[in-house]
Amino acid sequence: MKRTALTIGLVAMVSLVAFEYMAVAVAMPVVARELGGLELYGLAFSGAMAAGVIGTVLGGRWADLRGPLAPLWAGAVTFAGGLGLAGFAQSMEMLIAGRLVQGFGGALVQVALYVVVARTYPESLHPKIFSLFATAWVVPSMVGPAIVGVVVETAGWRWVFLGVPILTAIAALFLFRGLVGQPVSGGQADTAPGMLGKLGWAAVTAVGAGLMQYGSQGQVLLLVSGLVVLALALPRLLPAGTLRAARGLPSVVALRGLATGAFFAAEVIIPLMLISQRGLSTFVAGIALTGGALTWSLASWLQGREVFSRMTNLRGGTAMIALGILLMGAVTFEPVPIWLAYPSWIIAGFGMGLVYPTLSVLTLELSSPGEQGANSSSLQVGEAVFSVVAVAVTSALFTAAASGYWTVFAATLVMALAGLWVAPRFGVTTPGHQKTAVATAA
Repeated sequence: MKRTALTIGLVAMVSLVAFEYMAVAVAMPVVARELGGLELYGLAFSGAMAAGVIGTVLGGRWADLRGPLAPLWAGAVTFAGGLGLAGFAQSMEMLIAGRLVQGFGGALVQVALYVVVARTYPESLHPKIFSLFATAWVVPSMVGPAIVGVVVETAGWRWVFLGVPILTAIAALFLFRGLVGQPVSGGQADTAPGMLGKLGWAAVTAVGAGLMQYGSQGQVLLLVSGLVVLALALPRLLPAGTLRAARGLPSVVALRGLATGAFFAAEVIIPLMLISQRGLSTFVAGIALTGGALTWSLASWLQGREVFSRMTNLRGGTAMIALGILLMGAVTFEPVPIWLAYPSWIIAGFGMGLVYPTLSVLTLELSSPGEQGANSSSLQVGEAVFSVVAVAVTSALFTAAASGYWTVFAATLVMALAGLWVAPRFGVTTPGHQKTAVATAA
């Protein structure tokens, strides 16, 4: 019963963080119209992302030193508090402050949950747990927009923020029940060398990502400046050799960034392409993304039951992402039938479902007990920053080519193909539990 309660609590907490991430994007136009401060619109997103990078780095180190409970509960309280602050906001500045607090707390929660999984579940169950985590991220993207729309229209946008803390408290009760008596109370690392320096580099990384995000709107100087800042700061937060995909953990982190960056940068442009260039309605265009979300969940379920080997998951999944992007890119050309868009993203979504949770499992398998938090934070920081870079660069290409949809798919296809080269370098060739020597964090 305790394990059931723990699993429910873990999945519920991941779902709530994912739901709020999506819900804010849907509700923000209404929020900005009521509160004013439209010029601060982008900061509501980039600010939360920046705070999340810092929270991820702190949470990982904290969990290794003191165990995952402290960052987990601190993150849950901070996440809920930030939502409350945003929900009662009387100005755009107050809402952004709430988003900063919420982003920081959500990041603490996410990295702590990885360590909880490592400390409370046997390795044989890790694939199943991370398949549930993947589904918990995907489901809100399918049902969330409709729920948020109803809430905004009936109860008002404030309840998009104020309703989630109540659900967070319920999820926390399940977690508390499931964690009683579990071996999670202490840390497994004696020291966290350079912790303050890591937090400083996390802040610099957040600034670089923010510059790229703003620079993607045609501000080339900001875009280039952000890329330079990231080139200096990001390697300090990732396992040594990540940017050259060294074997072992560095290749796992690199592949997570390449796969998610390619997938999400392509997905961002798909509705616009299908509506503006191919003339579909918003609803019909959205079905293409729904198909990808469904197959992502299906493939995650298969990964959790270890239907395929780890190598098959990574190689086959990355190849499917590349194929899906290639086919969707073909849809940008008028002679290509529009129906191809639907199987295209079904294929890409299935590939993500194989790749994404497998990389989470491998991160824990390739981590010693005192490095699980730090390495999990590296995985999540790499994913977030690679995705920001991919979206920023492809947005700039799209603008430079005057609505050149094909440039976005070409760039993301290159990323996916790079991931295909990285995929076999993780150092474990079977679903067994052997450890591989990995580079330590820089």
